Amino acid sequence: MADYQTIRTVAAGARTADIDAGLRAHMNKVYGLMSVAMLITAGVAWAVGTNEQLVAAIFGTPLKWVVMFAPLVMVFAFASMINRLSVAAAQLFFYVYAAAVGLSLAFIFAVYTDTSIAQTFLVTAIAFAGLSLYGYTTKRDLSGMGTFLMMGLIGLIVASIVNIFLASSAMGFAISVIGVLIFAGLTAYDTQTIKNTYLQHAQAGDQDWLGKAAIMGALSLYLDFINMFMFLLSFLGNRE
Repeated sequence: MADYQTIRTVAAGARTADIDAGLRAHMNKVYGLMSVAMLITAGVAWAVGTNEQLVAAIFGTPLKWVVMFAPLVMVFAFASMINRLSVAAAQLFFYVYAAAVGLSLAFIFAVYTDTSIAQTFLVTAIAFAGLSLYGYTTKRDLSGMGTFLMMGLIGLIVASIVNIFLASSAMGFAISVIGVLIFAGLTAYDTQTIKNTYLQHAQAGDQDWLGKAAIMGALSLYLDFINMFMFLLSFLGNRE
Protein backbone atom coordinates (compact mmCIF):
# COMPACT_ATOMS: atom_id res chain seq x y z
CA MET A 1 0.00 0.00 0.00
CA ALA A 2 2.81 2.34 0.94
CA ASP A 3 4.50 1.67 -2.39
CA TYR A 4 1.29 2.45 -4.25
CA GLN A 5 0.87 5.73 -2.34
CA THR A 6 4.47 6.61 -3.08
CA ILE A 7 4.06 5.94 -6.78
CA ARG A 8 0.83 7.94 -6.91
CA THR A 9 2.43 10.88 -5.08
CA VAL A 10 5.44 10.85 -7.41
CA ALA A 11 3.16 10.68 -10.45
CA ALA A 12 1.04 13.57 -9.18
CA GLY A 13 4.19 15.59 -8.50
CA ALA A 14 5.46 14.90 -12.01
CA ARG A 15 2.17 16.05 -13.54
CA THR A 16 2.25 19.21 -11.42
CA ALA A 17 5.84 19.91 -12.52
CA ASP A 18 4.84 19.42 -16.17
CA ILE A 19 1.92 21.84 -15.78
CA ASP A 20 4.13 24.43 -14.04
CA ALA A 21 6.71 24.20 -16.83
CA GLY A 22 3.98 24.41 -19.44
CA LEU A 23 2.48 27.45 -17.72
CA ARG A 24 5.83 29.25 -17.69
CA ALA A 25 6.30 28.47 -21.38
CA HIS A 26 2.76 29.65 -22.13
CA MET A 27 3.20 32.94 -20.25
CA ASN A 28 6.60 33.51 -21.89
CA LYS A 29 4.93 33.09 -25.28
CA VAL A 30 2.15 35.52 -24.30
CA TYR A 31 4.65 38.18 -23.22
CA GLY A 32 6.84 37.48 -26.25
CA LEU A 33 3.96 37.98 -28.70
CA MET A 34 2.90 41.12 -26.87
CA SER A 35 6.46 42.51 -26.95
CA VAL A 36 6.79 41.97 -30.71
CA ALA A 37 3.40 43.66 -31.24
CA MET A 38 4.54 46.61 -29.10
CA LEU A 39 7.72 46.97 -31.17
CA ILE A 40 5.67 46.95 -34.38
CA THR A 41 3.28 49.56 -33.00
CA ALA A 42 6.11 51.79 -31.77
CA GLY A 43 8.00 51.46 -35.06
CA VAL A 44 5.02 52.36 -37.26
CA ALA A 45 3.94 55.21 -34.95
CA TRP A 46 7.45 56.71 -34.95
CA ALA A 47 8.03 56.27 -38.69
CA VAL A 48 4.75 57.98 -39.59
CA GLY A 49 4.58 60.44 -36.70
CA THR A 50 8.00 61.94 -37.40
CA ASN A 51 7.14 62.52 -41.07
CA GLU A 52 5.31 65.85 -41.28
CA GLN A 53 3.95 65.18 -44.76
CA LEU A 54 2.42 61.86 -43.73
CA VAL A 55 0.96 63.32 -40.55
CA ALA A 56 -0.66 66.14 -42.52
CA ALA A 57 -1.95 63.75 -45.20
CA ILE A 58 -3.52 61.41 -42.66
CA PHE A 59 -4.55 63.48 -39.65
CA GLY A 60 -5.25 66.70 -41.51
CA THR A 61 -7.93 65.06 -43.68
CA PRO A 62 -11.05 62.93 -43.11
CA LEU A 63 -8.76 59.91 -43.56
CA LYS A 64 -7.94 60.28 -39.86
CA TRP A 65 -11.33 58.80 -38.94
CA VAL A 66 -10.61 55.70 -41.00
CA VAL A 67 -7.18 55.34 -39.41
CA MET A 68 -8.53 55.87 -35.90
CA PHE A 69 -11.49 53.49 -36.12
CA ALA A 70 -9.85 50.76 -38.25
CA PRO A 71 -8.18 49.08 -35.22
CA LEU A 72 -11.54 48.90 -33.43
CA VAL A 73 -13.14 47.17 -36.43
CA MET A 74 -10.15 44.85 -36.74
CA VAL A 75 -10.18 43.73 -33.11
CA PHE A 76 -13.87 42.77 -33.28
CA ALA A 77 -13.26 40.95 -36.57
CA PHE A 78 -10.29 39.14 -35.03
CA ALA A 79 -12.35 37.96 -32.06
CA SER A 80 -15.04 36.57 -34.37
CA MET A 81 -12.54 34.88 -36.75
CA ILE A 82 -10.02 33.42 -34.28
CA ASN A 83 -11.59 29.94 -34.20
CA ARG A 84 -11.45 29.65 -38.00
CA LEU A 85 -7.87 30.84 -38.34
CA SER A 86 -4.74 28.76 -38.07
CA VAL A 87 -2.27 29.72 -35.34
CA ALA A 88 0.09 31.22 -37.93
CA ALA A 89 -2.70 33.25 -39.56
CA ALA A 90 -3.95 34.48 -36.18
CA GLN A 91 -0.44 35.58 -35.24
CA LEU A 92 -0.02 37.42 -38.56
CA PHE A 93 -3.38 39.14 -38.07
CA PHE A 94 -2.29 40.22 -34.60
CA TYR A 95 0.86 41.81 -35.97
CA VAL A 96 -1.05 43.55 -38.77
CA TYR A 97 -3.45 44.85 -36.13
CA ALA A 98 -0.48 46.14 -34.10
CA ALA A 99 0.72 48.02 -37.19
CA ALA A 100 -2.75 49.56 -37.64
CA VAL A 101 -2.72 50.68 -34.02
CA GLY A 102 0.71 52.21 -34.56
CA LEU A 103 -0.64 54.17 -37.53
CA SER A 104 -3.58 55.44 -35.47
CA LEU A 105 -1.22 56.58 -32.68
CA ALA A 106 1.31 58.30 -34.96
CA PHE A 107 -0.15 61.71 -34.13
CA ILE A 108 1.36 61.62 -30.62
CA PHE A 109 4.80 62.41 -32.08
CA ALA A 110 3.37 65.61 -33.54
CA VAL A 111 1.54 66.57 -30.34
CA TYR A 112 3.89 65.57 -27.49
CA THR A 113 7.63 65.93 -26.99
CA ASP A 114 9.78 62.87 -27.60
CA THR A 115 11.09 63.05 -24.02
CA SER A 116 7.63 63.00 -22.46
CA ILE A 117 6.57 60.09 -24.69
CA ALA A 118 9.65 58.10 -23.62
CA GLN A 119 9.13 58.96 -19.94
CA THR A 120 5.45 58.02 -20.04
CA PHE A 121 6.29 54.76 -21.80
CA LEU A 122 8.80 53.93 -19.06
CA VAL A 123 6.28 54.71 -16.31
CA THR A 124 3.68 52.58 -18.08
CA ALA A 125 6.12 49.69 -18.51
CA ILE A 126 7.04 49.71 -14.82
CA ALA A 127 3.40 49.91 -13.71
CA PHE A 128 2.36 47.20 -16.17
CA ALA A 129 5.13 44.85 -15.03
CA GLY A 130 4.15 45.26 -11.38
CA LEU A 131 0.43 44.83 -12.02
CA SER A 132 0.91 41.82 -14.28
CA LEU A 133 3.23 40.20 -11.74
CA TYR A 134 0.61 40.77 -9.05
CA GLY A 135 -2.09 39.19 -11.21
CA TYR A 136 0.15 36.17 -11.84
CA THR A 137 1.28 35.56 -8.28
CA THR A 138 -1.65 36.61 -6.09
CA LYS A 139 -3.75 33.95 -4.40
CA ARG A 140 -6.70 36.32 -4.34
CA ASP A 141 -9.44 35.56 -6.84
CA LEU A 142 -9.76 38.60 -9.11
CA SER A 143 -12.67 37.24 -11.15
CA GLY A 144 -15.12 39.40 -9.20
CA MET A 145 -13.38 42.48 -10.61
CA GLY A 146 -14.18 41.49 -14.18
CA THR A 147 -17.81 42.63 -14.33
CA PHE A 148 -17.05 45.85 -12.47
CA LEU A 149 -14.12 46.70 -14.75
CA MET A 150 -16.07 45.93 -17.94
CA MET A 151 -18.95 48.15 -16.79
CA GLY A 152 -16.43 50.89 -16.05
CA LEU A 153 -14.85 50.40 -19.48
CA ILE A 154 -18.20 50.77 -21.25
CA GLY A 155 -18.89 53.95 -19.29
CA LEU A 156 -15.43 55.23 -20.14
CA ILE A 157 -15.98 54.65 -23.88
CA VAL A 158 -19.33 56.46 -23.78
CA ALA A 159 -17.83 59.38 -21.85
CA SER A 160 -14.91 59.60 -24.30
CA ILE A 161 -17.27 59.74 -27.29
CA VAL A 162 -19.38 62.42 -25.61
CA ASN A 163 -16.28 64.48 -24.82
CA ILE A 164 -15.26 64.45 -28.49
CA PHE A 165 -18.16 66.87 -29.03
CA LEU A 166 -17.98 68.69 -25.67
CA ALA A 167 -14.18 69.10 -25.72
CA SER A 168 -14.17 69.64 -21.95
CA SER A 169 -10.65 69.69 -20.46
CA ALA A 170 -11.97 68.88 -16.97
CA MET A 171 -13.95 65.91 -18.28
CA GLY A 172 -10.93 64.84 -20.35
CA PHE A 173 -8.73 64.86 -17.25
CA ALA A 174 -11.29 62.81 -15.27
CA ILE A 175 -11.58 60.31 -18.14
CA SER A 176 -7.78 59.92 -18.22
CA VAL A 177 -7.52 59.27 -14.47
CA ILE A 178 -10.39 56.78 -14.49
CA GLY A 179 -8.98 55.16 -17.64
CA VAL A 180 -5.61 54.56 -15.96
CA LEU A 181 -7.32 52.96 -12.94
CA ILE A 182 -9.54 50.73 -15.11
CA PHE A 183 -6.71 49.45 -17.29
CA ALA A 184 -4.46 48.99 -14.27
CA GLY A 185 -7.12 46.70 -12.83
CA LEU A 186 -7.59 44.95 -16.17
CA THR A 187 -3.86 44.25 -16.41
CA ALA A 188 -3.91 42.24 -13.17
CA TYR A 189 -7.28 40.65 -13.98
CA ASP A 190 -6.33 39.63 -17.52
CA THR A 191 -3.00 38.16 -16.37
CA GLN A 192 -4.75 35.98 -13.79
CA THR A 193 -7.39 34.99 -16.36
CA ILE A 194 -4.71 33.91 -18.86
CA LYS A 195 -3.02 31.84 -16.15
CA ASN A 196 -6.25 30.22 -14.93
CA THR A 197 -7.48 29.49 -18.45
CA TYR A 198 -4.24 27.66 -19.21
CA LEU A 199 -4.46 25.63 -16.00
CA GLN A 200 -8.05 24.63 -16.80
CA HIS A 201 -7.07 23.32 -20.25
CA ALA A 202 -3.50 22.12 -19.66
CA GLN A 203 -4.49 18.48 -19.29
CA ALA A 204 -6.04 18.37 -22.79
CA GLY A 205 -2.76 19.23 -24.50
CA ASP A 206 -4.49 20.80 -27.52
CA GLN A 207 -1.57 22.63 -29.12
CA ASP A 208 -3.78 24.49 -31.60
CA TRP A 209 -5.93 25.82 -28.77
CA LEU A 210 -2.88 26.72 -26.67
CA GLY A 211 -1.36 28.64 -29.57
CA LYS A 212 -4.51 30.69 -30.13
CA ALA A 213 -4.99 31.19 -26.38
CA ALA A 214 -1.49 32.67 -26.18
CA ILE A 215 -2.28 35.08 -29.01
CA MET A 216 -5.58 36.18 -27.46
CA GLY A 217 -3.86 36.57 -24.10
CA ALA A 218 -1.15 38.69 -25.71
CA LEU A 219 -3.84 40.81 -27.39
CA SER A 220 -5.59 41.43 -24.05
CA LEU A 221 -2.39 42.54 -22.30
CA TYR A 222 -1.32 44.56 -25.36
CA LEU A 223 -4.57 46.51 -25.25
CA ASP A 224 -4.21 47.06 -21.50
CA PHE A 225 -0.71 48.47 -22.00
CA ILE A 226 -1.59 50.69 -24.97
CA ASN A 227 -4.64 52.18 -23.28
CA MET A 228 -2.87 52.76 -19.97
CA PHE A 229 -0.03 54.46 -21.85
CA MET A 230 -2.38 56.75 -23.79
CA PHE A 231 -4.36 57.78 -20.71
CA LEU A 232 -1.15 58.48 -18.79
CA LEU A 233 0.25 60.44 -21.73
CA SER A 234 -2.83 62.67 -21.86
CA PHE A 235 -1.99 64.25 -18.50
CA LEU A 236 1.73 63.45 -18.06
CA GLY A 237 2.87 64.31 -21.59
CA ASN A 238 4.35 67.72 -22.44
CA ARG A 239 2.90 69.17 -25.62
CA GLU A 240 5.04 70.49 -28.46
